[in-house]
Amino acid sequence: MKMLPGIGVFGTGPVVKVLVPILQQNGFKIEAIWSHLIQEAQEAAKELQIPFFTDKIDDVLLRKDVDLIFVLCAPNLHTQISVKALGIGKHIVCDKPAGLNQTDALKMVRAGQYYPSLISLVNHSFRFLSAFTHMKKALHENYLGSPITLIDVRIQCSSLFNENDSFNWKCDDVMGGGALNLIGSHVVDLVTFLTNHKAVRVHGIVRTFMKTTDTINGIRNISAPDFCCFQMELSNKILVTTTINSHIAGSSFHQEVLICSSTGHLLVRGGDLFGRKNKGHEEVLYLDVEDLNCSAPNLSLPKPFIKGIHKMVSALREAFLPVKEKAGWIKEPVSSAANFEDGLYVQAVLSAIRQSSKTREWIKVNVITEQPDANALLSAAVRRTAIQMN
Repeated sequence: MKMLPGIGVFGTGPVVKVLVPILQQNGFKIEAIWSHLIQEAQEAAKELQIPFFTDKIDDVLLRKDVDLIFVLCAPNLHTQISVKALGIGKHIVCDKPAGLNQTDALKMVRAGQYYPSLISLVNHSFRFLSAFTHMKKALHENYLGSPITLIDVRIQCSSLFNENDSFNWKCDDVMGGGALNLIGSHVVDLVTFLTNHKAVRVHGIVRTFMKTTDTINGIRNISAPDFCCFQMELSNKILVTTTINSHIAGSSFHQEVLICSSTGHLLVRGGDLFGRKNKGHEEVLYLDVEDLNCSAPNLSLPKPFIKGIHKMVSALREAFLPVKEKAGWIKEPVSSAANFEDGLYVQAVLSAIRQSSKTREWIKVNVITEQPDANALLSAAVRRTAIQMN
């Protein structure tokens, strides 16, 4: 009996180079890998010991030995691959953010709802990081003793581009690149995971300070933001402040998530959790002493991301193992993972933050429930053009 599903991977970037060895360590077999460039697919297949490579999407989706798809390529392909894969009976784990915008994410939600027996998840691996699962448990057990008043998130990291990178989708804000999409999406999702509350309005500043590098300095400049600062007011009036700065030299990554009440606080620093309550001394609630034991050939990703991926893959493995006498898989081990509905909400928040950065106003978060009408969009575009001409 086949225990674990064969996996098809879309993408060849740093996440893939870390994820594939973790999957292999957990007993999954990677059957195929795709890239839009056949040479990249061939090189990744050789490096990661994957038997089949291609630059054609259907060559992976239609393989009979592939039952689980990891979509880790450019966001403009997330929806196309995910919806088609679900339609032919494949499970999906899609990288963040879900597609390019809410319209993309809603198509993915609809596909997931139409095939509820299939796994359809978004790769928000922070949900599985031990420090955050312990923080969520402490909140559930009312460690703070009084309602949350403020959440402050600060993330500092090095550039999102490698020194030798040429221009690609990560350089383009419209194509899904930048600190807001790639890191801010994690923060938006994490806050809801920890508090069970969503943002009702936001205010943000999104900036691109470094528009060229030594290797990206031609006709096309970088438009993806390398800095963002935003505030979210949650449905229960909690205020969330977030600063993401990708200007730190080297390969550093520093994160702090501070949750405050009138009587104490909880703080995740790196992978450790600290707490203080009732005017006492700060105490260690969880210390990250787990070895990273990962044979991945590329460890350029921050350790918290990698450890979260480790935990998520372990949960996936458990979900697909037969339960007692019942063969098949169960969703419970991955029930805490982000689904496509979570991905749609995150897209709504990111869109509102970008709009706020342009208007310099607080913007209400509006999650769409229907696909925009094409004629209405055309009419709106015509009206905007007429206004600009006048």
